[in-house]
Amino acid sequence: MNDHNYSRRKFLIQAILATAAAATPGFLLANGKRKAGDKVNLACVGIGNRGGEIIRELYKTGLANIVALCDVDMEAPHTIDTLKQFPNVPRFKDFRQMFDKMGNQIEAVSIGTPDFSHFPITMMAIGLGKHVYVEKPMARTFNEVELMIKAAAKHPKVVTQMGNQGHSEANYFQFKAWKEAGIIKDVTAITAHMNSPRRWHGWNTKITSFPAAEPIPSTLDWEVWQMQTQGHSYNKDFVNGQWRCWFDFGMGALGDWGAHILDTAHEFLDLGLPYEIDPLKLEGHNNFFYPTSTTLSFKFPNRGEMPPVEIKWYDGIDNLPPVPEGYGVQGLDPNIPPPGTGAIKPAKLNPGKIIYSKELIFKGGSHASTLSIIPEAKAKDMESKLPEVPKSPSNHFANFLKACKGEEKTRSPFSVAGTLSQVFCLGVLAQWTGEKIEFDRKKKVITSSKKANELLTGPPPRKGWEQYYKV
Repeated sequence: MNDHNYSRRKFLIQAILATAAAATPGFLLANGKRKAGDKVNLACVGIGNRGGEIIRELYKTGLANIVALCDVDMEAPHTIDTLKQFPNVPRFKDFRQMFDKMGNQIEAVSIGTPDFSHFPITMMAIGLGKHVYVEKPMARTFNEVELMIKAAAKHPKVVTQMGNQGHSEANYFQFKAWKEAGIIKDVTAITAHMNSPRRWHGWNTKITSFPAAEPIPSTLDWEVWQMQTQGHSYNKDFVNGQWRCWFDFGMGALGDWGAHILDTAHEFLDLGLPYEIDPLKLEGHNNFFYPTSTTLSFKFPNRGEMPPVEIKWYDGIDNLPPVPEGYGVQGLDPNIPPPGTGAIKPAKLNPGKIIYSKELIFKGGSHASTLSIIPEAKAKDMESKLPEVPKSPSNHFANFLKACKGEEKTRSPFSVAGTLSQVFCLGVLAQWTGEKIEFDRKKKVITSSKKANELLTGPPPRKGWEQYYKV
């Protein structure tokens, strides 16, 4: 048995031993309670690019000890800054070995890896009783997200947080206050838009195969990078952010930005899962990576006294949505983390949403951006009726760590973020198949297409990774 092909037996033994060791770790007193000033012992999986940014934000709170670093491409150029910041922290290339050797020293884990690899790391961490902060979207397939939700429910003492950081900032508290005060009510339609150019938009849309094999960099463990996926030969266009464009690895612009734009509307309007997803436009569609431009229609039924809602998602080149009269200018949210390819450039219409209710129209940006009522004259009329919006007691990273310490509850736990992630998983299937999808919300199956329904689960995992698919 090699390092990359753990048997289920060894996995179960590790889980039992690590859980037993974690029952009385050094960061707890004999009575099982925390010391007031204790920090959370945090292991970090994915330490370069966005993963490195997550680590620095968590560490900056002053609430975490970084006790382990794990990355399949350790000592590659994009990991150097993190390694310099934490030079004496133990390093691993395989998260399974990290948990095996340091399980009793790890209290929580941050996961800043490609979309497809969130799942096995999260499932092992939860099974070992470790708190989890995982970057959005939660996972690549609908079924993987479903299993993550069930695992979190089975281990209620485990704290979970998905990394849509705006869900702990002004937009979250404003939407909640305006909904409770009846300012936001009777919403019937939402336009969500993210039309900035993406790295794959310049690629040949007539591609008929995956890129040719290239030499694997000496720093990279390519076998572990692929994790549960069916396996591909290494190519530079699969790694360091390039993975996002491939159906096999990422979730495109929708998975990348959806949770930063639609998170509050989804939660506070109690949208749940859609019953229909219709690809209205797929420009540059092929069988390997995401279209150059996409327009999707998501339809949600009435919920109690709330009317049905249609969300239209627009992304890509030359695909701007219509805007209402009096819209004005949409600024670029200053809190948006820059992508690996450089700063986000202001566009004709920056990432955001337009929310249509029976009486009012709201516009907003992404992440922490607050809503405003349009047109301006209507906003002035409503000014005296708007409720006071409380300030956030903690940012998203501090919220997670304080929840680990028992001081707060996370605002984007899997019980909230899971269904939101599944909405995007369904949208991705409409992009991939090019078909209108009809979805049974109660049974959680696609009724319109056997092929699409099979993609809710996707292909079976590679040998040695099956154990993560059982809760």
